[in-house]
Amino acid sequence: MIGEPNYPDGFKHYDYVNPEAPKGGTLNSAADGTFDSFNPYVIQGNPAAGFAAFGGGLLYDTLMDQATDQAGTNYGLIAEAISYPADFAWARFRINPAARWHDGQPITVDDVIWSFNTLKAQSPLYNKYYANVVKAEKTGEREVTFTFDKPGNRELPNILGDLVVLPKHWWEGTDPSGKKRDVTRSTLEPPLGSGPYEIESFSPGNRIVWKRVADYWAKDLPTMVGRNNFDSQVYTYFRDPSASWEAFKKGGLDDIRLENRIARWQTEYTFPAVTRGDVIKRSFPYHAAGRMQGFVLNQRREKFQDIRVRQALNYAFDFETMNRTLFFDKYKRIESYFAGIDLASSGLPEGKELEILQSVKDEVPPELFTQPFHLPVNDTPQALRDNLRKAVELMQQAGWTLKGNRLVNAKGEPFTIEFLLNDPTFERVVTPYLQNLRRIGVTMTIRTVDPAQYQNRVNSFDFDMISSVIPQSQSPGNEQREMWTSSSADLPGSRNVIGIKNPAVDKLVDRVVFATNRDDLVAATHALDRVLLWNYYVVPNWYNDTINVAYWNKFGIPPKQPDYSGIDTNSWWIDAAKPAASVTPGAAP
Repeated sequence: MIGEPNYPDGFKHYDYVNPEAPKGGTLNSAADGTFDSFNPYVIQGNPAAGFAAFGGGLLYDTLMDQATDQAGTNYGLIAEAISYPADFAWARFRINPAARWHDGQPITVDDVIWSFNTLKAQSPLYNKYYANVVKAEKTGEREVTFTFDKPGNRELPNILGDLVVLPKHWWEGTDPSGKKRDVTRSTLEPPLGSGPYEIESFSPGNRIVWKRVADYWAKDLPTMVGRNNFDSQVYTYFRDPSASWEAFKKGGLDDIRLENRIARWQTEYTFPAVTRGDVIKRSFPYHAAGRMQGFVLNQRREKFQDIRVRQALNYAFDFETMNRTLFFDKYKRIESYFAGIDLASSGLPEGKELEILQSVKDEVPPELFTQPFHLPVNDTPQALRDNLRKAVELMQQAGWTLKGNRLVNAKGEPFTIEFLLNDPTFERVVTPYLQNLRRIGVTMTIRTVDPAQYQNRVNSFDFDMISSVIPQSQSPGNEQREMWTSSSADLPGSRNVIGIKNPAVDKLVDRVVFATNRDDLVAATHALDRVLLWNYYVVPNWYNDTINVAYWNKFGIPPKQPDYSGIDTNSWWIDAAKPAASVTPGAAP
């Protein structure tokens, strides 16, 4: 999608991996909450670690394999070849004759067609992702052709490679008790797969063990050489993130930790294993994705439907003080839904972007055309006072009146917000915002629930405000429908957690999807970004352009990691000579 692939036809392996990496050992990982399902493609249940709602996770293969070191690039996996016409009206895949399920049966065109139809019917994510794909049919012994509803969707041939392929014969069969399986429901029967790992054992809600498939059919394909090196991957569940942290410190329960709390990174990695050198801290540059992290305002709630209310809630957020007092001035403020990459809008719209925005001129805030978007800055006590005063003015313009120290509507009802969390440690981040909201007359309460309840409430959109991270690829396209459009706003489990129903956004998403080339895509994405920002759907937070990783010193690691994704732990291996290679669970306080 962006330039040419890094590797030519016939390449042997990624250039950063160690093709001779030894196989063996165990990778231990912590997971929060619980699990009760091995079917990640339905809304019901909490899928176990190792499964993925999008893609194949450890168990399943996809038609093609997303490159780890380049955006918008796929290489062959189940499909050994792809063809498509110049107008992008269809895409045809040829199945690799070597592709096999773990039971030895070949992966067939029928499996691909059945998977496509099943996933599109039951998964909100796949339904929107492949909205423009109207038909999948067998057009040869090993060929499947996908037909699109109209030409010009240049991303579709690429993202059809992301289609996870499920075993039709297994799902249409019966379980050991003789009961017919149902792919539309959750299950704890270990499914048949085709990928590098399979389930070895599990304890529902507590632990799942994956074992490497020694005769994995794709182990010698270029994207797999030097990767998937651990004989076992063990996920142990803990009640909450605080317990996970303690598990990492003990050793033998969580070997690699991606640390997303800068305060902990700066101050809490002082336990004995760190000073001994048994735990290593490293930071890797990260360029794979843009991101929006923010406090999401649920548009399904009437109180958030006035743009002046949403803008007021942004004026009450004091990033500068939080960055100084909580985050060691290490974070950058987010002012884009694509922060950190070239798809982030800035300045005033011009050129192609301005032309695109003119098509929705009467449906977007007029300031979009005359003012660069910037969030309120609270760099001095006076600036904070001014911004809180502005917040009160906006709330009053929206019909809320200060009565005593509370904002009330015409019925005398107070303006209240419940902030839903699943991690008690995040309360320290929300509390300063809560205090500022109280200063303008808004009553906020914090409700922390267990991860399973949290996910159920988010899936059913039963919240006022949550903290959410919305990652973005460097080649946005069809997935934008599920994130922002009216058709996904009321679809349980969709990624449109905000609940946006905006005709201008719908039109701009289509403009992104049907961009004609890279320059056109960048302009359309800038336009979409700008409209999302000026509608104040979220209170943007902060981001870091590095990945902070702590790991027990038991790994062999290639000297180079992929610049694009920052880190590929699948390319690591267990080095028996390293000091922590023999640490047993809980043995290293």
